[in-house]
Amino acid sequence: MSRDVHVIDHPLVQHKLTLMRRKDTSTKSFRELVHELSALLAYEITREMPMQTIEIETPLEKMQSRVIDGKKVVLASILRAGNGFLDGMLQVIPGARVGHIGLYRDPKTLQAVEYYFKMPSGMEERDVIVLDPMLATGNSAVAAVDRLKQTHPRSIRFVCLVTCPEGLKTFHDHHPDVPVYTPAVDRGLNEHGYIVPGLGDAGDRIFGTK
Repeated sequence: MSRDVHVIDHPLVQHKLTLMRRKDTSTKSFRELVHELSALLAYEITREMPMQTIEIETPLEKMQSRVIDGKKVVLASILRAGNGFLDGMLQVIPGARVGHIGLYRDPKTLQAVEYYFKMPSGMEERDVIVLDPMLATGNSAVAAVDRLKQTHPRSIRFVCLVTCPEGLKTFHDHHPDVPVYTPAVDRGLNEHGYIVPGLGDAGDRIFGTK
């Protein structure tokens, strides 16, 4: 079983993440940066997707050429902050299907509670990329992947902007087979379950709420 963590250290990714972390970055700028960063992350996450060879015809002749294997990729957004990732990802993978997982964190127990779940059909032949900007306590991510695994997708990858050792441990204790892609593994969690130094509440910063 793997417990893979892929830290994406591309200079553009790191530069944009630094701009997002700054507390004086406006909602408009933060949203634009999430869009740009998610498109860059999409390249990294899809790097090892399975391929198949098909026959096509160019304007000059027939040839064998490679395409992504299987049914369309599924981008599974953990609501609501995951939706901030969608546009940038869809720019790079425009044919992807989109699924939604509605979870909220119980403020007393910090456990994830599900209120919505909708995925495309034929999940057995699909590769899923789970989107959530923060992998903090790990409870929401674990609950989302628990639920996703009931649909028996071909593979699952998890992508976030920032995570921490506690979140990774919780997540991989439950799902050691699901690789995590992130630009940053931060120091840890504070007493409220927020990643520090982190970038604040990603959902609030994307949507301009408190």
